[in-house]
Amino acid sequence: MTQRVAHIITRCVAGAGGVAVRGAVSLPRELYASTLVVGSGDALLDVARSSGVDVVVVPELVSPINPAQDARAFRSISRLLRAEDFDVVHTHSAKAGVLGRVAASRAGVPRIVHTLHGFPWHDFQSAAVRHAYIRTERELSHVTDAYLAIGTGVAVEALRRKVVRPEQLVTIGPAVEPASVTASPASRARARALLGLPADATVVGTVGRMDFQKAPEVMLEALARMATPAVLVWVGGGPLLEDTARRAQASGLERRVLLLGHRTDVAELLPAFDVFAMSSRYEGLPCAIVEAQACGIPVVATSVNAVSDVVVPGVTGLLVAPQDPDQLAQALDHALTHPRQAAAWAERATAQLGTRYDASTLGATLQEVYTGDPEVRRPLLAPVPGWGRAS
Repeated sequence: MTQRVAHIITRCVAGAGGVAVRGAVSLPRELYASTLVVGSGDALLDVARSSGVDVVVVPELVSPINPAQDARAFRSISRLLRAEDFDVVHTHSAKAGVLGRVAASRAGVPRIVHTLHGFPWHDFQSAAVRHAYIRTERELSHVTDAYLAIGTGVAVEALRRKVVRPEQLVTIGPAVEPASVTASPASRARARALLGLPADATVVGTVGRMDFQKAPEVMLEALARMATPAVLVWVGGGPLLEDTARRAQASGLERRVLLLGHRTDVAELLPAFDVFAMSSRYEGLPCAIVEAQACGIPVVATSVNAVSDVVVPGVTGLLVAPQDPDQLAQALDHALTHPRQAAAWAERATAQLGTRYDASTLGATLQEVYTGDPEVRRPLLAPVPGWGRAS
């Protein structure tokens, strides 16, 4: 009998969106009928549709806290879940995780699953905000049958904060597409030609949304402090794109910084990088790092959450403290001036990935989690004041 699954995510873009879509697509169509419920999205929505996944857009489902829009989004999701009689609701991201699980609980959905791609709380926010997020997730754990944590560091943080029970938690890797292009002299030359860079340029590259989490200003400061005259290539748009461009110009780095905005040809561009760098303040386990390693690019990244699952210091790359441009600059200089060592990191990193990060592995895990025995009597969350019941 076919199981009906609703995958709910706020913004179906980048890493989390890719994992959500690849998970939905990886499920056998003869056993599962998937619906993707999103607030917004990019080309991933077309990927989902072309693979037989229904897509429902709820435009009121947005990332920033907005009581009026949140209430409308909740009512829309509730109506959908009550009308479609889903067997499983699988939520992703903080906002969709709250609204989707509350709505699923009240609709009596038999099984509720949530993926922890990372956390909405971190060390760079006030203690009051952090504690509010943690309390909310602890409450939601009472109506969540299973959690999927992307990376060991995320799983450990969830257990340490007591937002999950041990038996609820399954650790997974972020599903990525197999590397279509790997680093070689030929692919490097093609990638640099696409970017308009000289074949002999020294290139530090990264892929990610330009926002507070990714700390682009720290990356710029590190670039300015490097002894190696490298070019920084940043693939990804976001709210800090224009601000980062202004910072680069103000600091005299504009000739050494290439901000590409959103691109759909990331796989073809990765071989242009001598080193993949990540300056994030907090993360789960970014797909971009796994993709860089699969391509054969050495990685220098901040030591946050589950990044150490794949970047083992001195073995498969280098880790640095977050928000420390001096340390990031030193690590990048070391990687660039010790190419044989960096190549060894990249080779070991590629070898360790195996099939853990394949979509087929995620699909098998999802089937196991979706068919687990539901709790006989799951407690229902109390109605949210002012939201009312779906009509």
